Amino acid sequence: MTNMIDPFGRGVHYLRVSVTDRCDFRCVYCMSEDMSFLPKKEVLSLEELDRLCSAFIRKGVRKLRLTGGEPLVRRNIMSLIRSLGRHLESGALEDLTLTTNGSQLSRFADELVDCGVKRINVSVDTLDPDKFKKITRWGNLDKVLAGLKAATKAGLHVKINTVALKNFNDGEIDQMLRWCGDNGYDLTLIETMPMGEITGDRNDQYLPLSEVRRDLDSRWTLTDIDYKTGGPARYVHVGETGAKLGMITPMTHNFCESCNRVRLTCTGTLYMCLGQDDAADLRSPLRASEADGLLDAAIDEAIGRKPKGHDFIIDRSTKAPSQKRHMSVTGG
Repeated sequence: MTNMIDPFGRGVHYLRVSVTDRCDFRCVYCMSEDMSFLPKKEVLSLEELDRLCSAFIRKGVRKLRLTGGEPLVRRNIMSLIRSLGRHLESGALEDLTLTTNGSQLSRFADELVDCGVKRINVSVDTLDPDKFKKITRWGNLDKVLAGLKAATKAGLHVKINTVALKNFNDGEIDQMLRWCGDNGYDLTLIETMPMGEITGDRNDQYLPLSEVRRDLDSRWTLTDIDYKTGGPARYVHVGETGAKLGMITPMTHNFCESCNRVRLTCTGTLYMCLGQDDAADLRSPLRASEADGLLDAAIDEAIGRKPKGHDFIIDRSTKAPSQKRHMSVTGG
């Protein structure tokens, strides 16, 4: 039972935490190539992140997802994950998960399982090594594939996240579905979101998933299912592979009516909505007192301002992003 209820009667029980704004990739829809990162003093320590996450869990958060940037490039990140695992053992937290680019999984997969993590989301937008290098700028597909094997061997359930991009990977979605089915992965397709100044034009990238679904229906047996992970994806069962295919459609069909989540950045800024700029500073009350009274009051005030929905729009006239902050800041 959550004691965080927003103004529209929605219970907030899912927290996404960006533990770092840094990443070892520079994906073209997420970051600019020449990113400037936050000064260390602005970034919460691992101990502060633990205290903040624990405050939300105490208030009824049941699902916690760590994101970045790339969460596994943060120094000593496993100490935070291991510490948060205590909430799984107590039963206060149901699910501790990660979204990762997969580059560090060969190193950390076994330890993640040992900390109580059961499933992860791994971002893979193409299985073509050259195109993978092009879209991630710094990434290496072989390293990610090795990480995925390590994750499966360790016992992690893997979901692949693929951003659907027109004229880039729209011809690969069948291959992705087959590959995921062969490897026991679920797949989630995501529409590109207008966040942050990037190189290139998002109008050229935007691929409505309604089109993708119509196209896939002509070759695959897709059955709508009432499956939920706590996130915004709508799922279908893929008859030919037995796997699940999720679709996240912030642009063609928003999912705001059932929104149950808030996002915390590595600086302690709480965004009540990914598609709105309204935010709350939790770092100041966190650092102002060792007791949690000020922090709890700040969280309550923020949840009381959670908006009804986002303002995402692909602006064809100005080509400007709906949100100036990069996706890497709030962790998707």
